[in-house]
Amino acid sequence: MSAPNLVNLETVSKAYPDQVVLDAVSLGIAAGQRVGVVGRNGDGKSTLLRLIARADVPDSGRVVHTGGTRIAVLGQTDGLRDVATVRDELFGDADAHEWARDSRVREILTGLFGGLDAPVLPEGLDSKVGVLSGGERRRVDLARVLSEDADLLLLDEPTNHLDIEGIAWLASYLNSTRAAIIVVTHDRWFLDEICDRIWDVQRGNVFEYDGGYTAYVLARAERERQASVAEEKRQNLMRKELAWLRRGAKARTGKAKYRVDAANELIANEPPPRDTAELVSFATGRLGKTVFEAKGVTVQAGDQILLEDLDWILGPGKRVGLLGVNGAGKTSLLRTLANALNDEQPAAGRVKVGRTVKLAWLTQHMEDLDGSWRVLEAIENVAKRVQLGKKEMSAGQLAERLGFLGGKQRTFVRDLSGGQRRRLQLARLLMAEPNVLFLDEPTNDLDIETLTQLEDLLDDWAGTMVVVSHDRYFTERVADESWALLGDRRLRHLPRGIEEYLERRADKSAAPQAKSKGPGNAPGAGKAPSSAAEDRATQKELSKLERRLAKVEEKIAGLYADMAEHATDPAKLGELQDQVTALETERDEIEERWMALAD
Repeated sequence: MSAPNLVNLETVSKAYPDQVVLDAVSLGIAAGQRVGVVGRNGDGKSTLLRLIARADVPDSGRVVHTGGTRIAVLGQTDGLRDVATVRDELFGDADAHEWARDSRVREILTGLFGGLDAPVLPEGLDSKVGVLSGGERRRVDLARVLSEDADLLLLDEPTNHLDIEGIAWLASYLNSTRAAIIVVTHDRWFLDEICDRIWDVQRGNVFEYDGGYTAYVLARAERERQASVAEEKRQNLMRKELAWLRRGAKARTGKAKYRVDAANELIANEPPPRDTAELVSFATGRLGKTVFEAKGVTVQAGDQILLEDLDWILGPGKRVGLLGVNGAGKTSLLRTLANALNDEQPAAGRVKVGRTVKLAWLTQHMEDLDGSWRVLEAIENVAKRVQLGKKEMSAGQLAERLGFLGGKQRTFVRDLSGGQRRRLQLARLLMAEPNVLFLDEPTNDLDIETLTQLEDLLDDWAGTMVVVSHDRYFTERVADESWALLGDRRLRHLPRGIEEYLERRADKSAAPQAKSKGPGNAPGAGKAPSSAAEDRATQKELSKLERRLAKVEEKIAGLYADMAEHATDPAKLGELQDQVTALETERDEIEERWMALAD
C-alpha cells in the first residue's frame, strides 16, 4: 500500500480580474517525488506554488497537507532582512560547532559560497544582507531553504543567478536529498536532470506527464497528434526539437519512463534542426572570408589582465558557446571585438574586422524605449520586413513567433513585463538583419515556449554567433562549438563542450586541495625537476604546434570561402564540408597536445 500524498489539491480554482489561472485542478505530490512545473509566463505556475504553500487561498476547492508535512519555500523574491548578517539568516543564534558538524550544511556552503566561511561573499558569513548583490542574496535565500529539514521543497526559479557550475551542483545536491520537490524553472537541462514528473500549466488546466523534459516533449507531441488540436506550425516546431533531442543528446532520454513510439514516428524523417553547410555558405556570402581575427591580443578589465597573447579566428557561420565563471572575461572579450568595429584596438595586439560585418549585441541591459509606442510600432520602427535565411517575414509575423499574439502586438511598451521587454528587444535586434550576433544571457525572463521559438528562428539565421548563457540546454542547442575562459589568461577550445568545461573546472578546484594534503604533494615531490634541455625541447615543440595550428586555421578559412563559391553545388559542398571536419579534428588534436605540454 502506497503512502498518502504530502499535499493534495482538490478541484482548486483561482482567478484574477483578467484571467482564470487554475480551473478545478486536482493534483497530488507524494514523498520523494520530483515535479517540474512548466508553462508560459503568466499562466499560473508561481500561483500554483503559492497555493500549495498556503501563502495564497483558492477561490474554490481546497489544499490539504498531510499532518506534520514540513515545507520550505524559495519564492521569486526573498524575505531576508537587510540589517541581518548572512550567518544570522542561515543559522540564527546557533553556535558554529552546531551547524558546522552537519555534513549537509557543509555541502551547501561549499556548493553555493565556496566554503564554510563563504569566501566569495564580501565579508564571508558576517556580510550584511543589505550590501549583497541580487545574485548573492539569491544564493543566501537558496542556502536557507536547502538547510531546512523539509519534507517538501517548493522552488521558484532556483537556477536564477547561478552559473553552469552552480546549476550542476544544485542538480546533484537535489538528486541526493530525500525531500519531495516542486520546481518552477525554464531551465530544460535542469528539468531533465532532477524531475520524474512534469506539470504543464495551460489556460487554467494542468496536464501531467511522467519523466523529465525530454519525456514531456515526446508525450505532449503524441497527445497533440492524437487529439489533432495543435496547429501545423507548432507541430513542425516540436518535431524539430524532438529530432534534436533524439539525435544530438541521447543522454537526455535517460529520465524518460517509457518510449512513445507514435511520437518517434513523427520525427523518423525529420532533418537536423539546421543545415550547417548551407548556413555557412550563406554567411560567407554575406560576410566574406573575414569576420573577427585576434592576433596577440590582451584583454583587460581595469588593471586586471583577463586574456593574454590571444590568437583567435571567429569565421563566417561560426556558432560559438562562450563559457566561464562570472568575472572570467566573457563580456570583456566581446567588448574588445566590438570596439574594433570603431577602430578601438586593445592595449596589446590587434583585432582585424571584416569590411561587411554588421554586429548586433544583445546585452543584459534593457533598451530605453518610448513607453507610448505599441509593440508592433516599436518593431516596425526598425524595419517592416526581415530576411532570415531563406525565409522572409513581416514585423508582425516575427512578433508572433516571439510570443506577441493577436492583440498583444497593440500593447503599450510601458505596460510590458520584464520577459515581454526581453522578447521585444530580441525582435528589434533581429529586424536590423545583422550578420554577426553577440547574445549575452539571451534566455533571461523567457519561458520555455518562447525559448523554443527563438531557437527555431536562430536555426534559419545565417551569420556568425557567440552565445554567453548559463542555460546549458540553450547553449548546446544553438551553438556548434564551445570555447572557455578558465582563469589562466587563455581561451580554450573544448571539443566535448560543457561536460569538458565542468570536468576542467572540477580538476582546477581539486588541484589546490591535492597540493595541501601533505609533504608528498609539495612542489616537485615525486617528480624530477625538468632540465634546461627538456625545457628548450618543450618550447620548441610548442612553437611548432602553434605554427601548425595557424596553417590549419588558414586552410579552414579558405575552405569556407570555397563553400561560398560552390553554394549551388550540393556534391561539392559535401566534399568541402568533409575536408573542414577533418581539419577541425586535426585542430582539436593539436590544441590538446599544446595544452598538455603547456600544463
